[in-house]
Amino acid sequence: MAKVHVTELVLRDGHQSLIATRLRTDDMLPICSKLDSIGFWSLEAWGGATFDACVRFLKEDPWERLAILRKALPNSRIQMLLRGQNLLGYRHYSDDVVRAFVQKSADNGVDVFRIFDAMNDMRNLKTSIDAVKKIGKHAEGTLSYTTSPVHDVAHFVSLAKELEAFGCDTIAIKDMAGLLTPSATTDLVTALRAAVNLPIHLHSHATSGLSAMCLLKGIEAGAAIVDTCNSSFGEGASHSSTESIVAALQGTEYDTGLDLQALQEITAYFRDVRKKYWQYESEFTGVDTRVLVNQVPGGMISNLSNQLKEQGALNRMDEVLAEIPRVRKDLGYPPLVTPTSQIVGTQAVLNVMTGDRYKSITNEVKNYFRGHYGKSPAAVDDDIKQKAVGNDEIITCRPADLLEPEMEKLTAEAELFAKSQEDVLTYAMFPDIGKTYLQERNAGSAAPEALLEKSAVQSSASRYAPNEFKVTLHGETFHINLTGSGHAGQEHRPYYVTIDGIAEEVIVETLSEIEVSGSGVTSGGGKKKAASSTASGRPRALHAGHVTTSMPGTIVAVKVNVGDKVKAGDGVLVIEAMKMENEIQAATTGVVVAVNVSKGDTVTPDEALLEIQPE
Repeated sequence: MAKVHVTELVLRDGHQSLIATRLRTDDMLPICSKLDSIGFWSLEAWGGATFDACVRFLKEDPWERLAILRKALPNSRIQMLLRGQNLLGYRHYSDDVVRAFVQKSADNGVDVFRIFDAMNDMRNLKTSIDAVKKIGKHAEGTLSYTTSPVHDVAHFVSLAKELEAFGCDTIAIKDMAGLLTPSATTDLVTALRAAVNLPIHLHSHATSGLSAMCLLKGIEAGAAIVDTCNSSFGEGASHSSTESIVAALQGTEYDTGLDLQALQEITAYFRDVRKKYWQYESEFTGVDTRVLVNQVPGGMISNLSNQLKEQGALNRMDEVLAEIPRVRKDLGYPPLVTPTSQIVGTQAVLNVMTGDRYKSITNEVKNYFRGHYGKSPAAVDDDIKQKAVGNDEIITCRPADLLEPEMEKLTAEAELFAKSQEDVLTYAMFPDIGKTYLQERNAGSAAPEALLEKSAVQSSASRYAPNEFKVTLHGETFHINLTGSGHAGQEHRPYYVTIDGIAEEVIVETLSEIEVSGSGVTSGGGKKKAASSTASGRPRALHAGHVTTSMPGTIVAVKVNVGDKVKAGDGVLVIEAMKMENEIQAATTGVVVAVNVSKGDTVTPDEALLEIQPE
């Protein structure tokens, strides 16, 4: 057997999995010459969440990043991750947009297109595969690996045969959650090698702690290429370390031929760089065997923890992780990979936070039931489907067959701020944040999130309150650690603490409050249930007529005006949270008497976003 080839993931999946995709281009470029000299089969450097993060957080032009990396890596294949008909956005695009996106990706530097569909609906892959083949680039058809009553070896073999018939150059096994076991890897790779005449490319996250064993078993069964990540951004929710796999194969028939000493120079560089991004590190990105049950992929776990942390509900992570498999079953066992991981994960958070399963249903879940993402692998729960979409028409054809060509319309809409077809495609992927970014870029005002100095934050005592302390009462000392709390503004707010190591829930009823300001502290005497307004200046949500959100997010649509009559259950606002849109519904019938938000506002669960006067 020929030597095993390696795809290095440090420029994309590694930092996506461990520091929320925040690695900046300026921190990639100094090490590119060394990466380029190693001899990797490919360098994954684009696609996935990098496009979104560039525009949303880093204020970098993702196309410019690709072009710069192309120049900095002249001897390497640049690989990208493409979501089939979803491209790099969260909806299906018309075929002309797909073809334009593939063309521009190739023009700017992509050589290898790893193409997948979250549902493994092969109809959603064919247009992008055809587009890649037409321009002479490498099309890697992808199997989104998962486990369920319907996902067996025979199922994946049938999908691989379709991908081979489409003209793919390689077949990738994309184990985004780290669900493969060594024996399952052997069985699957062996079956694929017998069924198709294409090289097998194995990708498995290290979340469950099994990936290195799976890579070895896959190699022994005939996998020709494996994905690894430099140890500086490897292991845990990321991937098996490149250096470790290279060392393990040295001197065997599978020797990669890569220089271990040269790899160490890359490791030293990225270890130092990673320190700059400390604020994006998460305690949920290490080895976590719960993934074998909840199936949460590496790129999703840190987003879940951040969402819960913003709500003061990080202590409810276990509840969310337990809810995810139940939601996945309700939806017919889709593999958990973008966008289905966000669809299932966001709904699970809502189910937990509202305390009532499917009381609030996201627009994406509704569209999933309508068939907008393709065919579900198994039957969905009919009762929940009825609750979500009633008797709405269900799509049974390829969803993109219902889309009219879009490029001309998108070009016209973006005329005032797009300077190139690449800009039009940025707008197509993310109409709101894309437009904002392009306008800021054109005005020279685009500025990335600040990278905080860890020492400065630690010394800024005025911004922090103690969360771990000792209390001495009647001569007895207690060690108390505050682990979480309920929403601010609740009349009876729970605080979660450990007292001498024993977990307790403390219910606090506010009788008096103090306001902390730059000039000092003021006190409010007397019994006072809650302050009249939040930090944003909006009223607090105190009664059923106050419409609020179950999770922090951004307002993307206000569907009512003051004076409008609404019924309980009517959609009144749309909020984006965890990259998914959720329609917020009126809890009572009446007349809208106040609208406290506008499109683009950032909101939190304790705020009254609008007020309805009940009939």
